[in-house]
Amino acid sequence: GGGSGGGSGGGSGGGSGGGVSGGGGGGLDGGGFTDIRSDMWLSARMPAWLVPYGELARWDRPIGTWLLLWPCLWSIALAAPAGTPPDPLLCSLFAAGAVAMRGAGCTVNDLWDRDFDRRVERTRHRPLARGALQPSQAIGFLGAQLSVALGVLLALPLPAVAAGLASTPLWVLYPLAKRVTDWPQAVLGAAINYGGLLGWVAVRGDVDWAVVAPLYGGAWLWTLHYDTVYAHQDKRDDAAAGVRSTALRLGDSTLPALTLFSTGAIGGLAGAGAGAGLGAAGCPGGYVYFCGLAAAGGHLVWQLRTVRLDSPPDCLRIFQSNRDFGALVFGAIVAAQLLRGAGEEGGKGEDAEGVGAEGDAENADRRGSRARERHLTGFDVLRSLWCGEADIASRVRRVVGFAAERGGES
Repeated sequence: GGGSGGGSGGGSGGGSGGGVSGGGGGGLDGGGFTDIRSDMWLSARMPAWLVPYGELARWDRPIGTWLLLWPCLWSIALAAPAGTPPDPLLCSLFAAGAVAMRGAGCTVNDLWDRDFDRRVERTRHRPLARGALQPSQAIGFLGAQLSVALGVLLALPLPAVAAGLASTPLWVLYPLAKRVTDWPQAVLGAAINYGGLLGWVAVRGDVDWAVVAPLYGGAWLWTLHYDTVYAHQDKRDDAAAGVRSTALRLGDSTLPALTLFSTGAIGGLAGAGAGAGLGAAGCPGGYVYFCGLAAAGGHLVWQLRTVRLDSPPDCLRIFQSNRDFGALVFGAIVAAQLLRGAGEEGGKGEDAEGVGAEGDAENADRRGSRARERHLTGFDVLRSLWCGEADIASRVRRVVGFAAERGGES
């Protein structure tokens, strides 16, 4: 099955909002095009009572988790010091958070849309729509998923905790967007790609807009591309149910619009690489990055040339292939960063803090102290408060002040 989702939420009520929830063909009753299959691994490997919860969180259709995770990993890789791979622990934390937030988003979406889902062929077998779970059970499950997500967030450095909490309105707004605008995919893009900012903050402790702005913009346009394709699965049912989407808004102009979205996505990613120093003259990794980006662009061209927008199974196939696009971009970033060399300054690394004479012990100590403070995690704050450490408030103020100062400079 497919579905994008991530924190932003699960599929659309009428399927529009699309990728957020997941797809799949061949329903429980063997007929029609639905996003629940009778032969999925959940039924074979989980206790019967747990299967509806797994379906609700789309555990059997991980494409949505991938689409949420890739912008996070791109950002983490771009922020890594030259010559080093992205931090595996940080990547693992973001992966766990992506699973939890995608599931939570799908749960919220299905709670909102359970009445719509009963009237849409692809979504009529979802757990809430078919009565396998009651709303109260789904709400309890939502609380459990959000608790896991909060635990992951608190394990990040404090500036990332603050940035993550600031994204809450985006997750709340998306499920409502398909009721009030023809562009719910634009709201989805703002929510699901927030990790492009969060990953950078988790590594660097600040925001470098020269990198983060084009990365976020490119990823946003990529979401408009893949989720518009996804929404074409349900356009007939959506029109009948009164659900809005870019698929219905664009109609016969969809392919030209997808071309613009894809071109802008590649342009944004190119700008992010240049902002991170991969486009500098003589940069040994720049050639690799832009060749990899060209390969990713070729993949989008293949999608545009082969998609059949009137075929729900084909829309799902193209939608799911965006996992490979994300992997191509991530591989290009990692390879380019490794080639830059471990000793390269890069112009944006953490070691540029507190500029002073090389070997100046006082400046080195100050830089080390500031680095430790801005990597203070949410759990560190809670532990210090529990233990009654008197200086924790001043430490938090220094971290937040440092992040604000760096953001203003950028």
